[in-house]
Amino acid sequence: MEFVAAHRDEHGVDPICAALRETAAQIAPSTVRAHLSPQRTESARAVRDRQVLSEIRRVHADNLGVYGVRKVHASLKRKGMSVARCTVERLKVRW
Repeated sequence: MEFVAAHRDEHGVDPICAALRETAAQIAPSTVRAHLSPQRTESARAVRDRQVLSEIRRVHADNLGVYGVRKVHASLKRKGMSVARCTVERLKVRW
């Protein structure tokens, strides 16, 4: 990465990656660009998932860890939280 970053202004990312393709140091241009670009912001879905997950964990723990997706979803709904059942199910892996 450092080599490509140091020489990209002189040669360009694509030609350098094309030359490296035939060596053990092959790297995709998209990988270089992703590495060199400024840090991307977190997606709206990831932000929402984090918020929902903390509430899911709280509901699950408050009920001795025995609530499943259906009951956790119902409990969130009773609390006024608008979240789809499929979202609760998708996030279940992280409880």
